[in-house]
Amino acid sequence: MKTSKKTIPFTALTIVFLCASFLAGCGYSIHRHADLPFTSIRIGDIENRTLEPKLQDKLHRALTEEFMKQGVSVDPSAPLELKGTIHRFQMSGLSEKAGVIIEYQVNIRADFRVTDEKGAVKEIKNIDSPFIVSFTGSQDIGMLLANRDIAEEKAARDVAMQVVRALIYR
Repeated sequence: MKTSKKTIPFTALTIVFLCASFLAGCGYSIHRHADLPFTSIRIGDIENRTLEPKLQDKLHRALTEEFMKQGVSVDPSAPLELKGTIHRFQMSGLSEKAGVIIEYQVNIRADFRVTDEKGAVKEIKNIDSPFIVSFTGSQDIGMLLANRDIAEEKAARDVAMQVVRALIYR
């Protein structure tokens, strides 16, 4: 079968158009850096009201990384400040074998406050990790603790994604 030169650009344009309309229909959209509501933010104190140590550090790091992924710089002199309070850290068992829990689920819930340069405060309440973050435990306590740490960091990243989404994509 012979293809003319006129059908190749038409086919390519059709494929590009179909891909763009598919992405737009799924809720995806392309945002330019100029479309961001702010270009820098200061991350203030993250208060940890749970008994889980260093959770505030993991959430602070996850927020910094997520803002930077979205094109927002994290600057200690930025006029916009984000503070947070972690209210809940929950680790519950999902499955057990021979009376021993072998799979766990981690969930974090926090509240955030954003203060702008004029002193106006916006509160974002009850942000939690929307996805099930689970890990398996084995006989080895070292592997269990390592897997738990990885699951805590993933749950903190999920919370950070929710916060950034709430602030950037209104």
